[in-house]
Amino acid sequence: MGEGGYNGRNLLGMGENCYICSGLVPKIIMCDCCGVDSVWILGVRFEKFLIFKYFDLDMKKIIASFSLFALLMIPSSCAAKKDAATEGAQKSVSNEAVEGNGQASEASGEVLPEVTMADVWAAYEGFNNVYLDPEKYIYKNTDRDKHARGRDKGAAAIWCQPMYVDMALDAAALAKSTGDKELAEQYATHLDKLIEGNISHYVDFNFDICDLDRGWFIYDDIQWWTITMARAYLATGVERYRELAEKSFARVWYGSPIVGDTGSYADPEKGLGGGMFWQWQPLFNPNPNRAGDGKMSCINFPTALAAVLLYECAPADRQADTEPIEWVNLYGEFSRPNYETKARYLEMAREIFDWAIENLAQVEGENAGIVFDNRHGDRIGGGPLIYNQGTMIGSGALLYLATGEQRYLQAAVAGAEYSINVMSARHGVLPWAHNHRNPYSQGSLEQGVYPAIWAQGMKVLVERCGQEQFVPFIQNNIKVGWNNRDKERNICDGRSWRPTSTHHMIGSYSASSIPALMLAFPPTGK
Repeated sequence: MGEGGYNGRNLLGMGENCYICSGLVPKIIMCDCCGVDSVWILGVRFEKFLIFKYFDLDMKKIIASFSLFALLMIPSSCAAKKDAATEGAQKSVSNEAVEGNGQASEASGEVLPEVTMADVWAAYEGFNNVYLDPEKYIYKNTDRDKHARGRDKGAAAIWCQPMYVDMALDAAALAKSTGDKELAEQYATHLDKLIEGNISHYVDFNFDICDLDRGWFIYDDIQWWTITMARAYLATGVERYRELAEKSFARVWYGSPIVGDTGSYADPEKGLGGGMFWQWQPLFNPNPNRAGDGKMSCINFPTALAAVLLYECAPADRQADTEPIEWVNLYGEFSRPNYETKARYLEMAREIFDWAIENLAQVEGENAGIVFDNRHGDRIGGGPLIYNQGTMIGSGALLYLATGEQRYLQAAVAGAEYSINVMSARHGVLPWAHNHRNPYSQGSLEQGVYPAIWAQGMKVLVERCGQEQFVPFIQNNIKVGWNNRDKERNICDGRSWRPTSTHHMIGSYSASSIPALMLAFPPTGK
């Protein structure tokens, strides 16, 4: 999971949009299937640019020549324009984005039809028909994959599979709430098979197995599953799900006697500065983390979220574990309880959330609600990403419910407002934070799942905390995406503000966004 964004790039002509120079720098239009299709030079589009490829001409030299010529003509005020554009983007508040006026996001003037419950089920079935491997019962990487065999062999990423289980949880709950017994049984069965399929595929959820194909090799991959298994327990009451959630949480926090890492928790009493480390390195025989190692939002806010969910799961009368796993290695003596008390889970959630708000986010001032991607020692880096906003929103909302402290609710609301008013202002719908340089690389594809994560955080904020002011934006986002779907397969790409192409590859990640939002925020009265 890397950094992402949704502005075009403009370096030597490589970019989908130069909003600074108004197209003065050459802009390459990429064919989704086979590469460069055309090029914009000084505001003129030259079609059929693939001719250079067929005649084996040096594309880079041609582009660079055009680019250098164009760069000489860029006015000196370009930098000032960039500053102004950046400042304006930070300050912008899109009334349409907040109010969700039922219009298409690209100002077409088209009034979109209301989404019905039949549409919700059509969207979810479309997602399952295209991406679910019916034999393994895990999800595939893209619509081009025939099977989900393993990492780099057609299976969706290990950390994104739990988002698809979250969708199944929402589908089962929604079918039950509508009184459709047959559909409720169908999706309850689907949920069970999906969880068991993932457990079977991912080494029986033995979180101490460091396996690059089907195992666990980074902290946040494990913690995403903690969150989903805790949700599964709260929804079904199946004890096994809670046990797995608690084991995965303990594995992340304390480390592993088999892998040999020292755990994700950056214990301030050991001079590690607080918060959670993102990874152990090297993968085998890892060294202890140091205070300046990466502490990403994608492990810190999910840890706070996981801990507060486990607080909801834990029995009120539970005592501390008297038989923790203990081991000794080159780095010292270690102890890992299999579970925590209810009070301890809440304490852990508060500690990590408070550290993350202080070190990775901003909840007051001009950019209130922004969540940065990472911190290395004193250096904060990476722009805001929708999934980090979502886990900050979800953990803050749940901590508010657990403690009654307004500061948690205020942080969650600020995160939601920034997501909508600033990050979604460009198109009036949620951005797709893929890598513009290589939108179909694996890491880039995975970023398409971000809105599905955001949906879960917003669901808690809206349903359980009563913050219904955000519903119109979400409903409009759903309408726009559903209207722009591939109507033959009922799937939508991550760029939901424009019609989905029927020709290019679509990852399960971006295709999850619209059905995830629909299941979390279904239409009422239909």
